[in-house]
Amino acid sequence: MEKKKILVIDDEAGLTRMLKRVLEDTGKFEVKTENLGYDGLATARTFMPDLIILDVIMPDVEGGFLAAQIKEDAQLKSIPIVFFTATATKEDTAAYRGVIGGYPFLAKPVTVNELLACIKKVLGK
Repeated sequence: MEKKKILVIDDEAGLTRMLKRVLEDTGKFEVKTENLGYDGLATARTFMPDLIILDVIMPDVEGGFLAAQIKEDAQLKSIPIVFFTATATKEDTAAYRGVIGGYPFLAKPVTVNELLACIKKVLGK
């Protein structure tokens, strides 16, 4: 079975390392991480992930702006994006059925099971 490629863009280096380890330990994913938004955009172009997990608040660029750039890029526009944010709560996730602005989102902190369920739903597997 071919591994799905996931790009995690989040300014918290410890969090991206943990997500990479957790996802790769399932044996189902190849994961790349970036801790700066614009570096993530460049990596997306070379890595061509099946899914991008994107933080909303980062020091160099706002996640919504970066998502818009991804969707305007002919090479990247079909890659699904899941927002990953501490600015929303679990209650927000439930109230909005896990979608804000047309994008699925996860509220930090997230459990491994919540993360995997979201990935499965978005990738349709």
